[in-house]
Amino acid sequence: MPLIPEEPQIHESAQGPRATPASGRTAPTPRPVPGPRPAAHPRPGRPGPLRPAPPVQRTPRDVAVAKPAPSGPAAVAPAAPAPQIQLIPASAEGALDAAEEAVDLLLDSGRAPGDVLVITTGEQHPWAAHELSFGEASYWAQHDAGDDVFYADVAVASRATSRPVVVVAVNGGPSPAAADALSLAHARAGALLIVCGDPQQINSVLGAGV
Repeated sequence: MPLIPEEPQIHESAQGPRATPASGRTAPTPRPVPGPRPAAHPRPGRPGPLRPAPPVQRTPRDVAVAKPAPSGPAAVAPAAPAPQIQLIPASAEGALDAAEEAVDLLLDSGRAPGDVLVITTGEQHPWAAHELSFGEASYWAQHDAGDDVFYADVAVASRATSRPVVVVAVNGGPSPAAADALSLAHARAGALLIVCGDPQQINSVLGAGV
């Protein structure tokens, strides 16, 4: 039987047209080959990649200083002790001399002159009368200096400040003057109150609650 030469087979070229896809379907669009992706940015509100953070150097200003919390109500300071009271019997006429002697004894015992205030209920002390002759400004300037014994009449003694020792000379004056002087002296005396005058009158005033 005669041989029939084989027909050359036609191979589909890789570059030739492709078979038409079935009707109703579209050929998928070729996608580009993805290249290297850029670094992803962290989304708002979400932490990015965890990286070891450098240690924070704290300054003393950043360190909170622990303060002790108040424990209960603040303690109330104890009241100042009442001054010691000494009574030197003397008449109204001799009360000023008795007060002078008391001041001398205080200074001799080591008391500083600025520690002593003398209050009179009647006639002014000669020193006060002399200093007031130069004007009240000069008079009270010596009081404010606080380096010498200060003498004041009961009418102006309320302006004087407290001193460790107050001496009262009950040397006359109106009847309420002694009570006013003793009450004021008791408030101004820090440690010692010396009263020179009639014991009966002084005790009646002191017993009234001075």
